[in-house]
Amino acid sequence: MHIAILTFEGYNELDSLIALGVLNRIKTDGWRVTIATPGAKVTSMNGVVIEQMSTLEEACAADAVIVGSGIATREVVEDPAIMNVLRRLDPSRQLIAAQCSGALVLARLGLLHDIPACTDLTTKPWVVAAGVEVLNQPFYAKDNIATAGGCLASSYLAAWIIARLEGKDAAESALHYVAPVGEKEEYVERARHNIAPYLPAPAAALR
Repeated sequence: MHIAILTFEGYNELDSLIALGVLNRIKTDGWRVTIATPGAKVTSMNGVVIEQMSTLEEACAADAVIVGSGIATREVVEDPAIMNVLRRLDPSRQLIAAQCSGALVLARLGLLHDIPACTDLTTKPWVVAAGVEVLNQPFYAKDNIATAGGCLASSYLAAWIIARLEGKDAAESALHYVAPVGEKEEYVERARHNIAPYLPAPAAALR
């Protein structure tokens, strides 16, 4: 099972790396989480350089994809070389999630047709201008497409993917591990409240 996190130049560390950490709580055979980049290296908005773990082409064949966010997303959606590759993303055969400004990428790919989205407050006007309704909530999913708004909502995207691929217990265990000590039950309950309505039955019955 391959989960790819699309990570571009100027990426937001919280968006890509929190999801990476939560997803890697799954230790089953064949479970692989990668940072997918357009080139050999990308530098974050705060100067953190990471190396490519998979290509965008490999990400388009992954079982699940998270489109990460960053300060250069508007440049990304205007880059034909990147967008032509990402047009291979297909929610009929893979889970596709977008974090913050990643929703703009999905909008420009035509994947949010008649689907509202969550995104960060800075990106909201751009997503609205692309013809997508933006919700005032941290997480929303329909079928195989999910979006999240706010950097720390990246754990919700990771949990949604784990719940879809490995089950609700695995998702809750991963969140419980990363949650602050003394707040673990509250943290998991909040995530359950936000994610459960968008999981297909019987996974939606998280209790």
